[in-house]
Amino acid sequence: MNNGTWTLLRRDGVALIIAAPETGLPAVLHWGADLGPLDAADLDGLDRTTARQTAPGTLDTAWRLSLAPQESEGWPGRPALLATRAGRPLFPRWEATVEQQGDAAVEVTAVDAAAGLTLRTRLEIGAGGLVLVDHELQNDGGEAVDVAWLEATLPVPKTADHLTSFTGRWAREKAPATGAIPRGSTVRESRRGRGGHDSPWVTLASTGAPRNRTGEVWAVHLGWSADVRHRTDRPTDHVTLIGAGELLRPSEIRLDHGDSYRAPTAYFSWSDTGLDGIADRFHTWMRARPQHPRTARPLVLNTWEAVYFDHDPARVEALARRAAEIGVERFVLDDGWFTARRHDRAGLGDWEVDPAVWPEGLEPLAELVRSLGMQFGLWFEPEMVNLDSNLARAHPDWLLASPESVPSPEGLSFRTQYVLDLANPEAFEHLRSQMSTLVDRLGIAFIKWDHNRDLVEAVHEGRPGTHPQTLAAYRLIDRLKADHPGLEIESCSSGGARTDLGILARTDRVWASDSNDPVERQDIQRWTELVLPPEMIGAHVGPSPAHSSGRATALAYRIATSLQGSAGFEWDLLSCTEEETEQIKAFGALYKELRGLLHSGFVVHPDVLDPALRVRGVVAADRSEAVFTVATVASIEDALPERIRLAGLDPERRYTLRVRDEIGASKHGWTTPPWLGKDPVTVSGRVLTEVGLQLPGLWPVQAVMVHLTAA
Repeated sequence: MNNGTWTLLRRDGVALIIAAPETGLPAVLHWGADLGPLDAADLDGLDRTTARQTAPGTLDTAWRLSLAPQESEGWPGRPALLATRAGRPLFPRWEATVEQQGDAAVEVTAVDAAAGLTLRTRLEIGAGGLVLVDHELQNDGGEAVDVAWLEATLPVPKTADHLTSFTGRWAREKAPATGAIPRGSTVRESRRGRGGHDSPWVTLASTGAPRNRTGEVWAVHLGWSADVRHRTDRPTDHVTLIGAGELLRPSEIRLDHGDSYRAPTAYFSWSDTGLDGIADRFHTWMRARPQHPRTARPLVLNTWEAVYFDHDPARVEALARRAAEIGVERFVLDDGWFTARRHDRAGLGDWEVDPAVWPEGLEPLAELVRSLGMQFGLWFEPEMVNLDSNLARAHPDWLLASPESVPSPEGLSFRTQYVLDLANPEAFEHLRSQMSTLVDRLGIAFIKWDHNRDLVEAVHEGRPGTHPQTLAAYRLIDRLKADHPGLEIESCSSGGARTDLGILARTDRVWASDSNDPVERQDIQRWTELVLPPEMIGAHVGPSPAHSSGRATALAYRIATSLQGSAGFEWDLLSCTEEETEQIKAFGALYKELRGLLHSGFVVHPDVLDPALRVRGVVAADRSEAVFTVATVASIEDALPERIRLAGLDPERRYTLRVRDEIGASKHGWTTPPWLGKDPVTVSGRVLTEVGLQLPGLWPVQAVMVHLTAA
């Protein structure tokens, strides 16, 4: 509905109500629950009951905040737009027109003729109720405009008093931290040229500390694969804002006459059912995209932890045969196949098969893999280059770096590698041609696309180069996928350092972490799936002890953790015992049986009291079936554990419970409830959701998986 004063957007349980003043940008009056089909009188009443003042207002009592708050509105917080022309600040005075597009989208065009600026803003409620906000700024004036930032914001109520942000490190990504929302304006930044292991990832405002299944939560995520800012504004005299935008270096975005800057899309999710409601909106939106993977997610074997740089063709071919025997569907050859790549200090940039290691090329391996019924995948790190490479020796000018940083001073080298300037058309075309030739020649179905270092002093044509580099990487992925229909690409960046919705607009899954330690993975995967549905999260069974932590864990526990994502192996299967081989065969069969449910249902995380417990379920959309996994990451506190309410089930149906011990037997003591036995137990969904399921006394670092089917 749009009557010239108010615009009402509604979809999938969410509403946006926007008011357009006589001058200036429109303001968001409401973002949250769908209030139903309101008429003009309802909207006028809402406007009057939520406004903080009547005309004539002054800066002392501040105007209602617009879609891009600025100082002229009496806003003391961080402005949404900061730009200069010839060193002079720009303070736009917008005249806006509002055009509604269907029931769930609106476009606002704002012009300041005197300042020579046009701002176009689009708000859309996408599938699942996820709100997308896009800004684009155009320079209509004669002199160039430097954009310092352009950020998207939405208001949240004053009752939102807690803030959750994320940090982390290599092999321990996406670690949440919750506290009171600070007063004033606060900013979290990432300056790594990629998201980084300590990326802000998502900013959450909540009423009280966020819980999995209850309470109101508001979230923002930025779909950008490089430097970002997440912002929270909690002034005493205004509503609270959350938002995000690209972090730009000085002069990185300079708009000549007619040029425009399109800010990355900001994604906003609101929930009155806790964190699971936030995730459900993201998952629903992602699954509704036309490019979302539609085929069953294959069981994968990646060779990295099986062979590392030791590429012996006979051994790799034997590994491929063993993989096929246990049910692997996609075989991926990792780092070490190209020229001079016996270690990580040479070869990047020379994407030609090393004849010293593979004298017959990779064609025999690729043909063997396909003959065994598997897809063939290959590892690249396209955006990187070693100085010890033919490419760097021939084209030192193709490096994205300040001249003073090449070579890096002793002791300050970043993984002994540098960044290839993809915004250089010659470098771009050289790389595209090399990769495309290999995809054609080898019949590559899958690329593991790695990105193992930060961008440091990134300079392109004398100016900051992170923004053009990121867009060029996007173009390269888009071009390869357009030229090779059906090609799938995984985003890996030292594990989970680039997992945002910008890269996932064009890739098919992410490698969540270089850690295959299942204890660490329990939380890494849990917080990754706050945004990404599980079918897009690579989760592999690795060896024990784990290479990243040295921790030894039971195979059943590693399998249970892998089943929470897009499953596979990062393991030398030739080293497995007979018993382990039989167990992983059963795992492969179980994954293929359950993946239709695991990769389409809605994910639930029942709230638990014991900090050692991790409980996760996937419930079918029609609630006819569910799988719940209970795991421990340490010893539980009580000999009699708590009951778990299995969220999401149909209270009117009866469910038969079956323990899926194909993953391997769990170890437990103290309490062993009857449902863990061989005889199936049937019980109503109402009992399971309202009374709960008595947990066994699991030993430390153990898991049990229960499969529920409607009787």
